[in-house]
Amino acid sequence: MARTRRNVRFQHRITNGVEQRRHSSSDISDVASEPGSPGKNGSISKSEVIVEEKSVAPPMSEYEKKKQTFITRTIWTFVMIAGFFIAMFSGHIYVIAIVTAVQILSFKEVIAIANVPSREKNLRFTKSLNWYFLATTMYFLYGESVIYYFKHVLLVDKVLLPFATHHRFISFMLYVMGFVFFVATLQKGHYRFQFTQFAWTHMALYLIVVQAHFIMNNIFEGMIWFFLPASLVITNDIFAYVCGITFGRTQLIKLSPKKTVEGFVGAWICTIIFGYLITNILMSYKYFICPVTDLGSNVLTGLECTPNPVFAPKEYRLPEWTGLPRTVHVAPMQFHILVFATFASLIAPFGGFFASGLKRTFKIKDFGESIPGHGGITDRMDCQFIMGFFAYMYYHTFIAIHKASVGDIIETAITGLTADEQLELVRGLSKYLYNQGTVSEKVLSCLNGELVRR
Repeated sequence: MARTRRNVRFQHRITNGVEQRRHSSSDISDVASEPGSPGKNGSISKSEVIVEEKSVAPPMSEYEKKKQTFITRTIWTFVMIAGFFIAMFSGHIYVIAIVTAVQILSFKEVIAIANVPSREKNLRFTKSLNWYFLATTMYFLYGESVIYYFKHVLLVDKVLLPFATHHRFISFMLYVMGFVFFVATLQKGHYRFQFTQFAWTHMALYLIVVQAHFIMNNIFEGMIWFFLPASLVITNDIFAYVCGITFGRTQLIKLSPKKTVEGFVGAWICTIIFGYLITNILMSYKYFICPVTDLGSNVLTGLECTPNPVFAPKEYRLPEWTGLPRTVHVAPMQFHILVFATFASLIAPFGGFFASGLKRTFKIKDFGESIPGHGGITDRMDCQFIMGFFAYMYYHTFIAIHKASVGDIIETAITGLTADEQLELVRGLSKYLYNQGTVSEKVLSCLNGELVRR
């Protein structure tokens, strides 16, 4: 029996545009141990047929890719919306946790853009310093907020008092330690790159962490000051897309070629209408308009407060030539919402344009893949940061009622009075409360007796 010749080439068959090769008997000995190889009778096993069928399957078309992306994007949109509302109604502490997670993830995505060169240059401490500066900045900002809104709790606690009264100095020393470590780790030949990294880190801290801090302060002032600006930005983005594909003709800015002037203006008008309607709803619930006094509160327990006068309807007289009723009752908040909606429509989108320019600089499509179908957290929050910052500044400039709080008085007494003066203050307050009928004579005598003995 003649020996079969190895490596003999046979005529190839073309099936569905894929070249298939019929195995010879000499090939059987070489691939007999491979899955899907033909048996001794020359028949092809079922597994090989399946493999061949998979190999000749047509690639996914562009339409199918877009369809799959749209489905994924839609599902995760509803997941994020549901998660947001669940957190908001569960209590302020959960919304604060979401804001904290967002700023950490956004910082991570922005820093990751510049981290690859540092690994290539074998610079070991660059990433560690980034996270150290993030932790230091968050300690300072969160401490400032907690001390401001809960000083009546912190300043009377023996353990927390030193941290509260020396918070800024502690934060400064933490930053100085990071600064000294950065200078000590400078390597010859990489000075330019390391200083660029240092500047990049501080830019990310300012644009993300600092602005997110003001968003958190908005939550403490009342849920409406967090929810309303965020919803205006989201609504404006949706209406800009709808108006753009419907009426869009004129390009708005080269950084975002799909943005049109018609979509920009149409979204502005729609956002004002939405803002007016949603404000009417939110003003009727104290859970949204009351400042936070208890982080354990939620939509079921509710909040109690004297509402800010900005939410109370006032009477306005209209001129006769308008042909409308002579007097109307409108809450001042309805006028303020025009400013909020205008900023969300005309200024906040430039946060998105800034992010687009940043991505074009580094030639990336998205900041990350944190949200399937959407890209990174930063891609979704680029307009929210500047909007939250504006809401904080506008609220404290034109809306907030500045009055002394219990925490302010306690802080002044602790930091500005001696121990004897503090005792005298307590005696004076107790006597005043007794004269007002708030406390009994027994309480007054006991209190003064304890103070005298001490």
